[in-house]
Amino acid sequence: MESKRALEALSALSHETRLSVFRLLVTAGPGGLSAGVIAEQLTVLPNTLSTHLGLLARAGLVVPARNGRTIRYSANYDGMRELMAFLVRDCCAGNPEICSSLLAVATLGAAGRRHSTEKKHMSRIYNVLFLCTGNSARSIMAEAILGREGFGRFKAYSAGSYPKDEIHPFAYEFLEGLNYDMSFARSKSWDEFAEPGAPDLDFVFTVCDQAAAEPCPTWPGQPMSAHWGLPDPAAVTGSEAERRFAFADAYRMLFNRISIFVNLPIASLDELTLQRQLEDIGQRRASAAPTTPE
Repeated sequence: MESKRALEALSALSHETRLSVFRLLVTAGPGGLSAGVIAEQLTVLPNTLSTHLGLLARAGLVVPARNGRTIRYSANYDGMRELMAFLVRDCCAGNPEICSSLLAVATLGAAGRRHSTEKKHMSRIYNVLFLCTGNSARSIMAEAILGREGFGRFKAYSAGSYPKDEIHPFAYEFLEGLNYDMSFARSKSWDEFAEPGAPDLDFVFTVCDQAAAEPCPTWPGQPMSAHWGLPDPAAVTGSEAERRFAFADAYRMLFNRISIFVNLPIASLDELTLQRQLEDIGQRRASAAPTTPE
């Protein structure tokens, strides 16, 4: 790395917001985060964040990559290593092993242990159960969304306290119209997930108020739980167009919340912080989310 490139990188990191963005992406690991999630985590306006991400990318510290309709940003670890190597070049009066030892302590002693933990967590699959009363609309939508947006790191399930005989046709048709594979979809009792041999659950989310108020079975795995309640689209009356819009609106709310959830740095958060993050997700208002086929 030449002096000019080093100055660009250091200048980019000299701003508080850009430094926070870079550190967040380093924590997130190679998978990176979408701009929307970064904005949510750091409470930065999207237009302002776009400018900062552009400066970090031009400085060689951040790498953008398109993933479907979303652009994900990740830390450029090669660029970071080049900058660190430049800073310690010819150091310590011809005794570079001194700097090398200090860097090893700083990077491997702290970050190295953290990244080894993150790698272990990233290699496992988190089991997530969505609960609703009838398991015919909201929880089915959530199962479908997480199954596709979880990038293979999450296994989604859904169930109901009083399951219906079938999936609501509007929910089924809406998801099918977005090219979801609906072979998974069936309405089932939450008792299935409390029986011997059921998967150990990591997270349980209730998406309707009635299910949240009911006494739940004892789940295997001692999962973390949160309430992500939203209005029942099946309860909406009016014209067919109005009723179908209610299902689209429920989908948008779930898509927004699940997108934030799958981008949480789960491995690097302590239990209390993670629990607070999960509860905060349930309090978020819906924002526009894509509803066109991928």
